[in-house]
Amino acid sequence: MTAADANRVGPNSEVVREWLADYVFETMRSETLEQVVERLDNAIVAQVPELADRDMSRDLAASTRAHARTMLSGLTTDSFEFVLPEEPHALARTIARRGFELRVLLRTYHTGMEAVLDYMSEAVDQRKAPPEIERAVMMRLFERTTKWVSMSVERLTDTYMEERERVLRAALNRRTETVRALLAGDDLDIDQASVRLGYRLSQQHLAFVLWTDEATAETGGDGEMLGLLDRVATRLANALGTGRVLTLPSGASAMWAWAGLEDAGRAAELSAPGAPERIVRGQLEAPVRVAFGVPAAQVAGFRGSHREAVAARHVAERGPAGADRVTGYREVEIAYLAGADEAAMHGLVARELRALAGRDANAARLRATLHAYLRCHRSPEGTAQLLGVHKNTVRYRIQRIEELLGHPIEQRSLPLEIALACLAAYGVDALP
Repeated sequence: MTAADANRVGPNSEVVREWLADYVFETMRSETLEQVVERLDNAIVAQVPELADRDMSRDLAASTRAHARTMLSGLTTDSFEFVLPEEPHALARTIARRGFELRVLLRTYHTGMEAVLDYMSEAVDQRKAPPEIERAVMMRLFERTTKWVSMSVERLTDTYMEERERVLRAALNRRTETVRALLAGDDLDIDQASVRLGYRLSQQHLAFVLWTDEATAETGGDGEMLGLLDRVATRLANALGTGRVLTLPSGASAMWAWAGLEDAGRAAELSAPGAPERIVRGQLEAPVRVAFGVPAAQVAGFRGSHREAVAARHVAERGPAGADRVTGYREVEIAYLAGADEAAMHGLVARELRALAGRDANAARLRATLHAYLRCHRSPEGTAQLLGVHKNTVRYRIQRIEELLGHPIEQRSLPLEIALACLAAYGVDALP
């Protein structure tokens, strides 16, 4: 070859195609091809250990072999025809079914491309091609390999995402069916249901519901919102002292959750009025709201605690704007029961509070004093400390309250407390 010919040698020249034709013929022989596949797969598994087990390795080998055959057969043609065989799709689906993240697939192809280029560089060196041919061959191999891998990754990412979504949807459907059957009181095998949920039912359960009043369009769509709620649920469970949490979307911006508690003592602590709310209040981020049930054991507890959490949410959503973002059933149980019949609740409030049921500031101040007084076990000193006023101010207000009621507080203390609990939960909407 003359110097002028050497200068004309390019990736698409006839001499390069002839060189590649010999290379492809030798490499496509069964024994040689299997050696290439084994070398590439070993390099990939060394960087992507998730593919090391027997079944994953088998799918990887089938994919690598199919890639090699398809790509090698097109090396000598001037046109680039991309036809991805089925085996790489099968590997992408296997990675999704195993629950691996997309980065496992991307690392597989990034590592594979490096291994292919290393092998080809070595193969060209061993054949001792003239420098000008070696340079042109490597340019052609690099261009074809990078283009092939790039297009493969693009197609296989879609395959992975489709399979991942199908798997997640199937798992979610199984979880949804199981949870709804449990809540409905259906007769289920508890051990089998626990396996399906990935959550042990023979323990103590603290149910809670999470939701937001903001439209999902304002927060990036329902997928992003549900992701936020799931993260918050996990964080709240950790704050409560457990890593065992079961979540289930109940709407585009709402989620049911259960925290599993092994320690009966811990469950008893969280049963105290206000206990869960105090623990998680600092863990909650806007715009999320949460309502808790009361811890209880076994399947009956799973069901009962959830029913209470839903009831607490019902009270929270009927409450005044700007109310606490955390609600516990023990704190609003009386208001929930009394508010089940709204007309009856209004009648109770009007009948028991009488002149204290006004919407003016003075009536509101006297109601707050009476509520604090009852919660402090009729102690003027305790009430004064709670409200931040002088005890004589409390005594004066109590005297005025009894005048407006027309009877001593002790005479109707329980109905008064129920009426005030309704006002505390529902705000002025509970007034007649």
